[in-house]
Amino acid sequence: MIHTEDMLKVFAKYRGNAVVIPGRGGRHWHTISDKPERDVPLGDPAMGGHGSFGLGFALARPNEKVILFDSEGDILMNMGALPTIAEKAPPNFYHFMLDNGVYATTGGQPVPNAQNIAYDVIAKGSGYPSTFSFDNLEDFTNNIEAILNAPGPVFVALKIHPEVENVPINQRIRWNPRSRDKVISDLQAEIGPRK
Repeated sequence: MIHTEDMLKVFAKYRGNAVVIPGRGGRHWHTISDKPERDVPLGDPAMGGHGSFGLGFALARPNEKVILFDSEGDILMNMGALPTIAEKAPPNFYHFMLDNGVYATTGGQPVPNAQNIAYDVIAKGSGYPSTFSFDNLEDFTNNIEAILNAPGPVFVALKIHPEVENVPINQRIRWNPRSRDKVISDLQAEIGPRK
């Protein structure tokens, strides 16, 4: 299994100028990112929406590489996003899924059948042209550059160590230091208005 923070540190070396939607890995990413003005932190929205948001962003910005860090809980809540992403086939979209086997943000309840689900196979069956699965940092490190140079949509399943949050959601420390309005103004300044 991979530690989320370690994986994100490796990824950061190859990010380039991509727009990153940190999703469930956000609390680590905001301390690692060297281009926060190109990050679109969603905080903790309702589960299931990250994939659809990432697809919409990639379609709206076809000349920008868009990278999403999703979770298996989000994917299970909205499996319909996978074939939709595959059908729309944005060549600029890179869909990373952090699979820790539990619903970590709601107290660590186990994901049903977590040890037997092959999300990369599900994504491939949904129509993603390129899918990958990693359960150790070395293999991920050896492949990340090639993955980010392949045409999208690409799906990458990562087995990670669970980091369970048992503090009630309304009492958690906000990891995103920017307001929604600040994120929007930063992105508009960085990538300009939609054309």
